[in-house]
Amino acid sequence: MSDPGNHISIGMSDSGSKHISTSKPRKKLILLLFTSFLLVAAAVIGIVAGVNSRENIIKSSSTHSIVKSSCSSTFYPDLCYSTIANAPELGNKAISTPKDVIMMSLNATKTAVVKNYFAVKTLLKKKGLTGREKTALHDCLETIDETLDEIRKAKEDLNQYPSFNNSLTRNADDLKTLLSAAITNQETCLDGFFYDKADKKVRESLMGGQLHVEKMCSNALAMIKNMTDTDIANEIALKGRNLRENEEGGINEWPEWLSAGDRRLLQSTTVTPNVVVAADGSGDYRTVSAAVAAAPEGSSTRYVIRIKAGVYRENVDVPKKKTNLMFLGDGRTTTIITASRNVVDGSTTFNSATVAVVGERFLARDITFQNTAGPSKHQAVALRVGADLSAFYHCDMIAYQDTLYVHSNRQFYINCYIAGTVDFIFGNAAAVLQDCDIHARRPNAGQKNMVTAQGRTDRNQNTGIVIQKCRIDATSDLKPVKSSFPTFLGRPWKLYSRTVVMQSTIGDLIDPAGWHIWDGTFALSTLEYREYGNSGAGAGTSRRVTWGGYKVITSATEAQQYTPGTFIAGGSWLRSTTFPFSLGL
Repeated sequence: MSDPGNHISIGMSDSGSKHISTSKPRKKLILLLFTSFLLVAAAVIGIVAGVNSRENIIKSSSTHSIVKSSCSSTFYPDLCYSTIANAPELGNKAISTPKDVIMMSLNATKTAVVKNYFAVKTLLKKKGLTGREKTALHDCLETIDETLDEIRKAKEDLNQYPSFNNSLTRNADDLKTLLSAAITNQETCLDGFFYDKADKKVRESLMGGQLHVEKMCSNALAMIKNMTDTDIANEIALKGRNLRENEEGGINEWPEWLSAGDRRLLQSTTVTPNVVVAADGSGDYRTVSAAVAAAPEGSSTRYVIRIKAGVYRENVDVPKKKTNLMFLGDGRTTTIITASRNVVDGSTTFNSATVAVVGERFLARDITFQNTAGPSKHQAVALRVGADLSAFYHCDMIAYQDTLYVHSNRQFYINCYIAGTVDFIFGNAAAVLQDCDIHARRPNAGQKNMVTAQGRTDRNQNTGIVIQKCRIDATSDLKPVKSSFPTFLGRPWKLYSRTVVMQSTIGDLIDPAGWHIWDGTFALSTLEYREYGNSGAGAGTSRRVTWGGYKVITSATEAQQYTPGTFIAGGSWLRSTTFPFSLGL
């Protein structure tokens, strides 16, 4: 029961009871509310004044011109403009160059990424999550951490631009690689919630924040590309065509970051290991994981882990802090790292990898990476690579669906063997496979083989899968029944999927159409599929698809842009691997 008057009774009767009048407290309350209103109003006025002040700053003739010009090159110009208008440092720092706009954009992107990190941490506390949802959320934490590191590196490089490394093209490629990888990381997080209906609810709760960061990264990438393309064009006009050729060639020079000790090591004919892994106990460690855990962090010199002949049944992670590691096996048929994680049994594709490598400048030689889950277990990765400037020589990657996950950054594969069924080379790295044997296996009944499924989501990403001077054929179990299992060069996993097959021998297992749809007309006009100078029974292009994004290249000059020297800036780092390579056609 409520008291009808302006009093609160604490007694039982009017005659002897005590009453407390609220007339004075009420006046105080009204005064307090009025004061609060004035404070709120003042705050609002202050905010509006601040916004107006920032609007006035950004509307100044010189600032507005630079911001408008920079943002006009992006896919999301309104977001770009509002990001700069709301930047905390706007009043303290003048905007005089496109570089200033990009730096402010990166600062705002970092703040948004941190917000997503805490959103994921909060979701992990939610009850009722499935095992795979927890795994997918941990995948998100990993990719968010990598994104923060990529933004940090991009800011460092941008601060030194254009004098960093004394090379415009290399600096530009580094910056574009960092932002391309950051975009990929947002997609990877969301891709972890596609397996069950329950996953979609978690995905929906994350989607807004992840896509917001992806758009911000896209804007930064577009502005970086516009700025660096302009600067390179101006430099070429000033110094002549030799500028780009000299910067992209570079095979007679060691990379500037390579230490003198590393140069001596890499020039020698034998490699002395730092530690030895032997399953029989005859080395320093029994498992590869133990050797990786003991390796130094942030190493600027090569740290060699020799893995003696044997079968190592384990999942191995090389995190981003473990840089400059090399796995040196005794032979691709004798040194085998194998496991069987897969999606059907509750993993995510990202987490299913037998070996996952993120630490930059990773090398591997004479090793087999294998996932034995089988075709009925669907996505089951043998090797996932997100390590920048990584290379693999004389290695085998063997599984069924999703064998080799070229996740992000710049990668090179030489004299390797890759075997699988559905989308068995996939991801969104800038990856070149040179002089490799790529073989489709016998899949489950009713399945089609797809050699590639490339995942570029942004037209400005410098990513794609290039298959050069390789041999595409069938494994021994597929050859007798290849007519029952159509095999294609690839299908577009994402909107701007980019795959190039050139100077390769293509077997008759490849369907005359060459390429396959993903879903209806999705990406058929936006993809970038190219063929150049191929041979073999499956190389004929007269019956190929007629999609808007498909093209047969006839010009060597056009094909040159997909070679290791240009596509992954190979001239600046491939020699340091000591592996064989060809920079051009």
